[in-house]
Amino acid sequence: MYMNTRIKTLIVEDEAPARRLLQEFLKEFPGIEVLEECTDGFEGARRIMELKPDLIFLDVQMPRINGFEMLELLRGEDMPLIIFTTAFDEFAIRSFEYNTCDYLLKPLNRERFQKAVTKALEQLKDKKSPADDLNSMVDQALGGGKYLDRIVIRSGSNIQVVYCDDLLCLEASDDYVIVHTAADQWVKKQTLKFYEEKLDPAEFLRVHRSFVVKISAISRIEPYSKDAYIAILHNGLKVSVSKAGYSRLKEMLNF
Repeated sequence: MYMNTRIKTLIVEDEAPARRLLQEFLKEFPGIEVLEECTDGFEGARRIMELKPDLIFLDVQMPRINGFEMLELLRGEDMPLIIFTTAFDEFAIRSFEYNTCDYLLKPLNRERFQKAVTKALEQLKDKKSPADDLNSMVDQALGGGKYLDRIVIRSGSNIQVVYCDDLLCLEASDDYVIVHTAADQWVKKQTLKFYEEKLDPAEFLRVHRSFVVKISAISRIEPYSKDAYIAILHNGLKVSVSKAGYSRLKEMLNF
């Protein structure tokens, strides 16, 4: 089936037995060419950007960054179709709800694998793009029902992991967010509203349309104008605080 079509494929999977089994099952699909195997999300993101595969087999739970975090780094890229591989039903169900392709539960089953790959080949034949569905899936999946504990940032070919313990504030800048820590700052393609919803509200607060701030990072608050204030953070960074943001701060800090 589709023997005259060369389907460029990557396997992004940290478990060697699973990689070997995927390679074995793929022998039944001679039109699929595995370009490379990647053992973590860092390497997978870089190779997807470089090789532009048509299809990837992606493990959800991997060291360093997980599969959903890897996909978030690839926003704006020409996205391949994705078949998730996972040992965790909760991840599989969530990915299947939003993804345009399919998922495989471990231990991998040959018949289920054949169905998933056939479905992917049909979508590739129809040139169906997964980008919109993938973006929706990633936004839904990140945090996994709990609050974020880190933000993964792509800067060119480099990938930076910023832990929320090190965050001072997040600043909106058009379609991007500037991630501030005491030591540095990075730019992330994401909305401030996303982080307002995904960060722990006991630790982070939206104090202005352009700022989400870590409460414990505030050193003092000073009046700026009649209905506006400035929060001075421990590193000296000044953050705008609106009238509504000031009210929320007063309620949270009881002053």
